[in-house]
Amino acid sequence: MSIFKSFDPDRPLQRCSCGQHASESEHNAEEIRQLSARARDPEALTADVVEEAALRAMFPKDSVRRDFLRAVGVNTARAAIASVLPMASLQAMAQEKGPLEKKDLKIGFISITCAAPLIMADPLGFYKKQGLNVTLNKTAGWALIRDKMINKEHDASHFLSPMPLAMSMGVGSNVNPMRIATIQNINGQAITLHVKHKDKRDPKQWKGFKFAIPFEFSMHGFLLRYYLAEHGLDPDKDVQLRVTPPPEMVANLRAGNIDGFLGPDPFNQRAVYDEVGFIHILSKEIWDGHPCCAFGTSEEFVRQNPNTFAALFRAVLNAAAMARDPQHRSLIAKVISTPAYLNQPETVVEQVLTGKFADGLGGVMNVPSRADFDPVPWHSMGVWILTQMKRWGYVKGDVDYKGITEKVFLLTDAKKHMKELGQKAPDGAYKKFKVMGKEFDPAKPDAYINSFAMKRTA
Repeated sequence: MSIFKSFDPDRPLQRCSCGQHASESEHNAEEIRQLSARARDPEALTADVVEEAALRAMFPKDSVRRDFLRAVGVNTARAAIASVLPMASLQAMAQEKGPLEKKDLKIGFISITCAAPLIMADPLGFYKKQGLNVTLNKTAGWALIRDKMINKEHDASHFLSPMPLAMSMGVGSNVNPMRIATIQNINGQAITLHVKHKDKRDPKQWKGFKFAIPFEFSMHGFLLRYYLAEHGLDPDKDVQLRVTPPPEMVANLRAGNIDGFLGPDPFNQRAVYDEVGFIHILSKEIWDGHPCCAFGTSEEFVRQNPNTFAALFRAVLNAAAMARDPQHRSLIAKVISTPAYLNQPETVVEQVLTGKFADGLGGVMNVPSRADFDPVPWHSMGVWILTQMKRWGYVKGDVDYKGITEKVFLLTDAKKHMKELGQKAPDGAYKKFKVMGKEFDPAKPDAYINSFAMKRTA
């Protein structure tokens, strides 16, 4: 219940009478009592203020507001407004100037280079600089990451970029609204094949192959599906896709359980290092600048801990800025390759981060953008992910591409914090890009899906 009664169709916003008291003095006394109680709950009071301001902006005329509320009802009105205005984010932003609500935090991560910013933020002191005591919890696989966030065992987490979208929609789990603060990394994946397949560089020769991917709702899975389909292979019929935790991919390749994988680094490079695999193609050659992993938390955490969330935002953005600078890559490799984090040979991690690497085919490559750490959660990235979820049958029917993405990908917040930190924040929200040479127009997602001959839509 809001003290402003913004959703009461019979109460003018510009006048104080609500028509429910015998006298104006009784009305005033009741509002003072409610205001006093509400003031003891700063979070609720801030929510009222933001909600009131939003409703005033949308309905400057009381008559229009009252007609709208009578026509649709309070609950429908709140849902409609929430669909176009990120209320939770606005409320969090309004409250974030103040003491940290929670200083001791548990953050989950998978041992991959994609998580470099959130990992390095611990030993290099980025969290502590924001007043946070962070415990990084190494987690075995993505299903466990999801479950620990749902069960509130982790306060925030390393995610695959598609995971918060799927979780927020209730795809693959119950509905659990999640929010992406930043993209952890762009690029940083590859298709790696077993050394016995060096003579099979044409994907048309891969019929019957077994491929590992880290999770159903992953960029790895969606990019591999896209790549296979563009070469005429049905990813559900012509090959087998096996969900495999990233740390187990190289062992499965060595044992012959799989023919290859589209996975995160450092495991593509580790397969080369161990002489069991070779890099067929970097994921940046499929889509240069694609998102891979993300950093985020639940909508509930954002709402209940706005100041802490802002501090986390700042810590990870500062770490990402350092990770983007090529001169720091060797240092970062040294920091994150230790047993507590990636537990990999430092030379393997350094090859990934510097882009100077052996490809397993006898060549030495120099690709500085093999992995990068642009933190901007572009809304067009989220829309593309949703098109692939629909293309391959994970979601059915109409999809609110724009509405879902803009709730989950906190682009406005990211830009705000970047500016506060003196970092250059880009303009726009729906950046265009190409996947295997085909431009994606985020304004026409269904047309994009329908342009493919191979899909699972009805």
